[in-house]
Amino acid sequence: MPSHATEREKMLEAMLFASGESVPLAKLAEALGCDIPLTRNLLTRMTETYAKDNAGIQLREVDDGYRLCTNPAYYSAIQRLLKIKPRRALSQTLLETLAIIAFKQPVTKAVIENIRGVNCDHGVNRLLEYGLVEEQGRLDAPGRPMLFGTSEEFLLFYGLRNVDELTTLASANAVDSEEKEQENKEES
Repeated sequence: MPSHATEREKMLEAMLFASGESVPLAKLAEALGCDIPLTRNLLTRMTETYAKDNAGIQLREVDDGYRLCTNPAYYSAIQRLLKIKPRRALSQTLLETLAIIAFKQPVTKAVIENIRGVNCDHGVNRLLEYGLVEEQGRLDAPGRPMLFGTSEEFLLFYGLRNVDELTTLASANAVDSEEKEQENKEES
C-alpha cells in the first residue's frame, strides 16, 4: 500500500491479510473502531489504489465481505512458485450443471437431473471438488435431499460480488443476444 495510505487503511490491509478469507464489513468496522460507511469508504479507496497501481494484490468485495486476492495478471508467477497445476477448462456438462445451480440455488440433484435430463452425480461432485459449489443444508422433504448452491470461490472465479449480480449479467447477455439477432436480420 503506498505511503499516502491512512493508518486505518494500513490496519484494514493487515487485518485482511492475516484473515486469509473474506471478512464481513461489519466485523471490519468493529475491529477498526469505525462506523460502517467510513469503513466502506476506506475499503473503496484501497480497492481503487490497488487497481491504479496495478498492485500484486486486489481487494475484492464478496457477499458484503472483503478479501485480499492476488492479481490475476500475476497468476503464472504464483503458479510457478507454488507448483500449481493449471486448472482445466470446465466441460460443457460441468458448465451446464454449474449454471443450473447458480440460477436455481439452493437446488437438489433431483431438480438438476430433471432440467438436464441425465444423472448429475459426477458433475456436482466435480464442482464440489473444484470448490465452485457447496452443500447448503437439506430440503425439508421426504428423504431430506441435500441442497447445493454456489460458493464464495464461484463468486471470486467469475468476478461477482454476490449471486444477485447473476440476474443482471443474464439480463445484459439476453439484451446483447437480441440486439445481435436484430442486426443479423437487418443485414440479410
